[in-house]
Amino acid sequence: MSVEYNPKIIGFLCNWCSFAGADMAGTSRISYPPNIRIVRLPCSGRVDPVIIMRAFREGADGVLVAGCHPGDCHYTEGNYYTRRRFAVLHNFLSYMGLERERLRLEWVSASEGRKFAQVINEMTEEVRKLGPRRKSVEQRAGNP
Repeated sequence: MSVEYNPKIIGFLCNWCSFAGADMAGTSRISYPPNIRIVRLPCSGRVDPVIIMRAFREGADGVLVAGCHPGDCHYTEGNYYTRRRFAVLHNFLSYMGLERERLRLEWVSASEGRKFAQVINEMTEEVRKLGPRRKSVEQRAGNP
């Protein structure tokens, strides 16, 4: 009997939209894999790339950053900063030897519980196909 690999996914969710969308999925009883650990933040613009890399270093197989749709940020332009940081960080992952599919950025509003569940399902399957990370980020960078 083989045990199915369940990837560890960390989700950094904006309080106003994405976290509320996750809550909507839960209250609507829409199922999604239980392997995501949610970190609730005031805004997706508060997600520092260093935090994302630390999540990978500490053993996360995948990281989701989710925020308000562009133009709907409660802090005016936080999600625009997120989008710019994400583009740079996505390229940095390749440099660090991590597959780009392990990091995902999504816009999920408070009323999109079904979309939140769909994103988690898709990401879990994508990361499951990639398999567990074999080496830490520091080892891939050549640090002991």
